[in-house]
Amino acid sequence: MYDVRSLKAEEFINDEEILATLEYAEQNKHNRELIEQILEKAKPKKTGRGVECAGLSHREASVLLACDIPEMTDKMFELAKEIKQAFYGNRIVMFAPLYLSNYCVNKCVYCPYHMQNKEIPRKKLTQEEVRQEVIALQDMGHKRLAIESGEDPVNNPIEYILECINTIYSIKHKNGAIRRVNVNIAATTVENYRKLKEAGIGTYILFQETYHKESYEKLHPAGPKHNYAYHTEAMDRAMDGGIDDVGLGVLFGLDKYKYEFAGLLMHAEHLEAVHGVGPHTISVPRIRRASDIDPSVFDNGIDDDTFAKLVACIRIAVPYTGMIISTRESEACREKVLGLGVSQISGGSRTSVGGYAGYSAEERPHDTEQFDVSDQRSLDEVVKWLMDGGYIPSFCTACYREGRTGDRFMALCKVGQIQNCCHPNALMTLQEYLSDYASPETKAVGEALIAREIQNVPDEKRRQRAIEYLDSIKNGGQRDFRF
Repeated sequence: MYDVRSLKAEEFINDEEILATLEYAEQNKHNRELIEQILEKAKPKKTGRGVECAGLSHREASVLLACDIPEMTDKMFELAKEIKQAFYGNRIVMFAPLYLSNYCVNKCVYCPYHMQNKEIPRKKLTQEEVRQEVIALQDMGHKRLAIESGEDPVNNPIEYILECINTIYSIKHKNGAIRRVNVNIAATTVENYRKLKEAGIGTYILFQETYHKESYEKLHPAGPKHNYAYHTEAMDRAMDGGIDDVGLGVLFGLDKYKYEFAGLLMHAEHLEAVHGVGPHTISVPRIRRASDIDPSVFDNGIDDDTFAKLVACIRIAVPYTGMIISTRESEACREKVLGLGVSQISGGSRTSVGGYAGYSAEERPHDTEQFDVSDQRSLDEVVKWLMDGGYIPSFCTACYREGRTGDRFMALCKVGQIQNCCHPNALMTLQEYLSDYASPETKAVGEALIAREIQNVPDEKRRQRAIEYLDSIKNGGQRDFRF
């Protein structure tokens, strides 16, 4: 039985409810009156407190996704852009993944780290190697990392992850510092989530891969990850362990995308109902080629147009969440979805264990890659590309470090007030990047952008203070100002 407040996976992600939702969506995909009502409900509304959005239920959003009327799809895209602008403006948060270990005891059939893959060498970073990787990332200009690791209680125990986090935060090289470490590791216990919280992590990220239980168990034939309920209930344990910000995601291509979409939104609704705060982020990866993995054997792949519509519908349904797209996707695909809802992207990414230190921007090791990287541009190239497109690349971590996480972040975001902090913070961290790491061409483009965008800070006192901070960064060398 479907129960959004249940703590049992098969009740808050209920197969019967999803199938009924998909049937309802199919029946109403040409119901223009209903679709117009759903779009009207989702529009940003100005209130005395700012801007608010109602969001959509999984059933309402599934109707939009199923609709194949071209002019209605155009309306969805316009609404997604309006919502994205209302809550995130033209800021795009930058991050990079850091792979710690590819030892794994699972047999996931879509991941090259599965224990039966004999093609890839197994590697685990020492703390000195972690240090070198972090310095390389700092020298690129990164301030925010997402650490990744296979599941192996012997080689990658929680103690190893915690030691790596401590090492990462301890390294200050030149003007570099990693200010936020997000963690993407296997489902674990409440006690271990408490330890991660105490270590100062930002967001705990765990991809569901697929919400279809039967498919899930076939795709994970052996290993701890085979347990569907334990994996699906992980976010509840993480929040019980004190982690405020959690990140959801599915691997599109493993099962039918409309089923995954409904399940993903039901999971977001469940977190909101039980914990009072929905997902801090939603990621939208698609399956990619890798060692021992041929994506063509999975017959649920989606084209770029469908992918763009998925992004737009997620943004409309869950207006306040951050949306992440990685270098799995090409430059052209990333450009298409940036305006439709994406608010975070990676740049200069390597998906190998030890993929940064000792390699130039043009070199990349392939022997331990988790997946093929489609967008292989350097961070500097991605930053300039974003600015040329009218976006503000942001290296900001202020909300996390000021305690504006979980329901405190969402309370500000839900009335559009977070932009009073985020806009100047984004510009100040961009100025740090330009002063310390950018090429001359990127620096020139960026400083012209900052001069224009600083005028869009509405509060005059805050604007003047931000201008003073920007001058200090450029001329005095001082760093890490934040509102």
